[in-house]
Parts: sequence; structure tokens; C-alpha cells
Amino acid sequence: MIQKITQGIKVSVHTNYEGIHVRNEISHYAFSYFITIENQSPHIVQLVSRKWEIFDSLNNKEIVIGDGVVGQLPILEPQEKYTYRSNCFLESSIGSMKGYFNMINFTSKTQFKVHIPTFQLVVKEVLN
Repeated sequence: MIQKITQGIKVSVHTNYEGIHVRNEISHYAFSYFITIENQSPHIVQLVSRKWEIFDSLNNKEIVIGDGVVGQLPILEPQEKYTYRSNCFLESSIGSMKGYFNMINFTSKTQFKVHIPTFQLVVKEVLN
């Protein structure tokens, strides 16, 4: 598991390889990832948007920007956690993701970025 803390917000990432899936007649390596966001700050915060940079070993780069995560804009009280699952499809068997969440601090009414640590997406059989 990969973890990073930014301004009292801890982001933990766990990944799984899910197999090969065909999308638009092209085989892709499918990965799921589980993100846990833990509010270790004394403030109420809300996740309002995210930006992902997705890379694969074929030098493909995809940028994903959008509101919330999995259709939600979670609000986290101090010491509260929020976990969600999502997916990523790569054309190669090795890749990585990184990015950030835009959050709002309800106390100061300011927006801040919470960095998502770079995490690897790897088909383990490739490493042998």
C-alpha cells in the first residue's frame, strides 16, 4: 500500500490486476484501485474534484479531470475516512498513476490540493 499525507489529509492506495479486457476491439490490461482518504486534520473538508495522470510503458499518457470521485463529493469530518474503488485500463502491462484531489477546508473556506502518491499498475507475471 502506498500512502501520502498533505495538509492533514492521508491518501492510501491499493491496486489489483483484474485481467485482460477488450475495449473498442483492442486488448487492455485492467486494474482496479482502492483509494482511502482519511481526514487527520481538525477541519471539516470536502473533496470537490480530481486530476489523474495515467502513464503506461508504451509512453501513452492520459489526463483525467473531473468533479468528485465515482460520482460523489464526499465531506469528511475530522478523523473520518472515505474509501472508493475505480478502474484503469492500459494498453501495456506496466504503468502508473498519480494526481491530486482539490479539497475545500470548511473552516477557512479555502481550496487546497491533496497529492495522490504515484502508484504502480503492474501485471506481476511480467516481473518474473
